[in-house]
Amino acid sequence: MKIKRTFRTLAISVLAIVCTVGCTHAQSSHGSTSKYVDLTEAAERSVNSVVYIKTEFTQKTPEWDDFFGGTIWEHFFGMAPSAYPVQAAGSGVIVSPDGYIITNNHVVADAVKTTITLNDKREYNGTIIGTDPSADLALIKIDAKNLPYVEFANSDSVKLGEWVLAVGNPMNLTSTVTAGIISAKARQLELGSKGATEESYLQTDAAVNSGNSGGALVNASGKLVGINTAIASGNGYYTGYSFAIPSNIVKKIYFDLKEYGRVQKAYLGVSIMELNASLAEEYGLDDVRGVYVADVDENGAAAKNDFQEGDVIISIDEHPVNSLAEVRGVLKTKSPGDKVKVSIIRNKEKYNKNVTLLNNKGTTELLRNDYD
Repeated sequence: MKIKRTFRTLAISVLAIVCTVGCTHAQSSHGSTSKYVDLTEAAERSVNSVVYIKTEFTQKTPEWDDFFGGTIWEHFFGMAPSAYPVQAAGSGVIVSPDGYIITNNHVVADAVKTTITLNDKREYNGTIIGTDPSADLALIKIDAKNLPYVEFANSDSVKLGEWVLAVGNPMNLTSTVTAGIISAKARQLELGSKGATEESYLQTDAAVNSGNSGGALVNASGKLVGINTAIASGNGYYTGYSFAIPSNIVKKIYFDLKEYGRVQKAYLGVSIMELNASLAEEYGLDDVRGVYVADVDENGAAAKNDFQEGDVIISIDEHPVNSLAEVRGVLKTKSPGDKVKVSIIRNKEKYNKNVTLLNNKGTTELLRNDYD
């Protein structure tokens, strides 16, 4: 029996079809004018770079409980998943002409066979190069040349209200595009009893549904700003909120998986708390900004640069940080050995510290396998 894969309460997916034209308003010194944003070229550029991924599994794994168990599964199929056999489907994005494809880890995790179908109907066997379960990303390679691919945009430059397209294969409808805007940046998602995700997401109102996990979120120029990953939904269908992993994080993980087979994660070596008005008053802080350093790892990068409990970090590498998601969003684009400027407030005075980030072993060495 063939079984199609659905998603968690914060379900995972991507799009629907659009060649729409959005309207934004630009202000000039001569008055207010209207400017139409034509998204047709962005759709044409990106749709051929998004692939359909079909996977086969030999047994049920713990990830089924995360993404297929409970009310969502019963809502779609009226039954619990059987252990054998299992098929799943999702989307992926070609990011190089020689066949490297980025998708979500949950699309391919534990698969014994991965089949990639291009928009022109060609099929290839896919090889999983590496995965990063914590970021829910995976890298696949197919044996092909001169493929259409999407270029990475700088997701730090994405603006609230900017038009974007989501491209993927929702509900088994291939090559589908939907339009929306960037609704928020640096979102952190709560997964019930599993707590908060480790990712820092872009939020968009572009419609996504099950089957589109791993698809592309592109800007009006057709460049990749994110990988569509989740929807906020109680029934598994799109209800107005969807989330994408920012392209700067995707690009870094893509490079690491391609070069090293695993992600080289950088750590600052602090435990932090988000500030609010009451905590700021309790700690005698003048402003409700930044993140509060609650503890310093004695073997971490922060300790080597004289960080102290009670410091307030206000920016990392010139990026203002006011939440855990924003801190993670910056650090996930860095590698051990990278130098960053960290601005802190201590006793109402501002200090800048030039910090060399370390790995989880307290060094700048490359880690080559999961046992390092």
